[in-house]
Amino acid sequence: MPTLILAAAIVIVIFTALIAIAARYKKCPSDRVLVKYGKVGEGKSAECYHGGAAFIWPIIQDYQYLTLTPLPIDIRLEGALSKQNIRVNTPSTFTVGISTEPGVMENAAERLLGLTMPQISELAKDIIFGQMRVVIATMDIEEINSDRDKLIANISQGVEVELKKVGLRLINVNIQDITDASGYIDALGQEAASKAIAEAKVKVAQADRDGEIGAAAAQRDKRISVSGANAEATRGENTAEVEIANSNAQRRSAQAEAERLAQAAEKVAHAKILEEAYVSEQSAEKQRAERDKATQFANIVVPAEVAKQRQLVEADAEAEKVRRIQQGKADGVRAEKQAEADGIIFVKEAEAGGLKARLIAEADGLRSRLLAEAEGAQAVLVGKAKGFDDLIRSCQGPGGAQQLLITELLPQLVEAQVKAIANLKIDKLTVWDSGKGADGKNSTAGFLSGLAGSVPPLHELAKNVGVELPSYLGKLDDPQADRPSVQPPAPEAPVTGNTQSVEGI
Repeated sequence: MPTLILAAAIVIVIFTALIAIAARYKKCPSDRVLVKYGKVGEGKSAECYHGGAAFIWPIIQDYQYLTLTPLPIDIRLEGALSKQNIRVNTPSTFTVGISTEPGVMENAAERLLGLTMPQISELAKDIIFGQMRVVIATMDIEEINSDRDKLIANISQGVEVELKKVGLRLINVNIQDITDASGYIDALGQEAASKAIAEAKVKVAQADRDGEIGAAAAQRDKRISVSGANAEATRGENTAEVEIANSNAQRRSAQAEAERLAQAAEKVAHAKILEEAYVSEQSAEKQRAERDKATQFANIVVPAEVAKQRQLVEADAEAEKVRRIQQGKADGVRAEKQAEADGIIFVKEAEAGGLKARLIAEADGLRSRLLAEAEGAQAVLVGKAKGFDDLIRSCQGPGGAQQLLITELLPQLVEAQVKAIANLKIDKLTVWDSGKGADGKNSTAGFLSGLAGSVPPLHELAKNVGVELPSYLGKLDDPQADRPSVQPPAPEAPVTGNTQSVEGI
């Protein structure tokens, strides 16, 4: 139940709003101008609509109508001064109305909204009076009387501009009469009437004269026309006869031309027949001559040609035979040379292959030998290293091992010392011994001592091979320092002497 009441209230509110909106939506009839005023926009006092419709917002906007009904105004202008200072009376009727021109409508909304029709008529009447007096003051009275269109145009132009300023437009101007108090216009009318009557009489006389002249001219034209028609008919008959004669002449000429052409064609055909016959005879003679020529050619030339062709064929065959024989020989020689070349190439390739294989085998053997030697050297070095290691361990240190190795090398060192003088060739040795010298040695002892001194020292030989002998094997003294104290060895000392004999050296 509350839901239904709420829905009904909403429907009523919407319906009321629609009615209010429809009531504020104003349509403009075609004979009115809708003026919407109030808050209509920045810098605008009103909005005008001619036709259509507009929505009028409540409270801030309102509207009124201006009627477009034409407003007739009677103007009884009397005593207006013309350019010649002659007072003129010009009773007239003006029809004005609200303008629908954009821009002018806004002027009407601003200046005429709220005024009644009589008030608008009085406003327009004042404007029209002033403009008519201005226009009449600029025109002569003859011009005003004779050229009313110009008078109306001048008045309309001046009045229209002033009416637009208040939102009106001039619809129609009707000048009823133009009079003056001095009778000048009446006199101008009488003068004009007299001139018109005289001109009318002249026109009547001219019309009578023109009528008689026209009748005579018509009679003349009639006779000329009849004569012309008769002459034209005669000329036509003659022309027809000439045309008939021409036609007959053309027919006879055509017949003669046709006969001439027929005779010429007959002669041409006869000549053509003769020509064809001559050509046929000539062709037959030519064929006969060709036949004789062909017979002679067949009897004489053809056998000769056959014989010539046979000789040529036989010569070609013989030449071909010789060429083939020579070709066969050349092919045999070329095959033989080719086989020899192939054999040489095969042999050279085999030799190259064998040499290559031999070199490869030698290289492989050399590499294997070198590898084996390297492995053997490595094994020897490894064995020697292991032996040295075992020797060092068995000798209880590097010193003991060194002494043992030196001991093993002593015979070789001594042998090297001895070989230094072993190759001396002494064929004969004569020693003259004069006894002991100043140093207590005799000559034989000095000779042996010098011979022993020429043996390389043991320490130097060992040092050259990278072995440093121990000190208990003697020392290599400074030769300059020790030379005076060197004692020559005893002659009987053995060459492979012991430690004492080495020190003596």
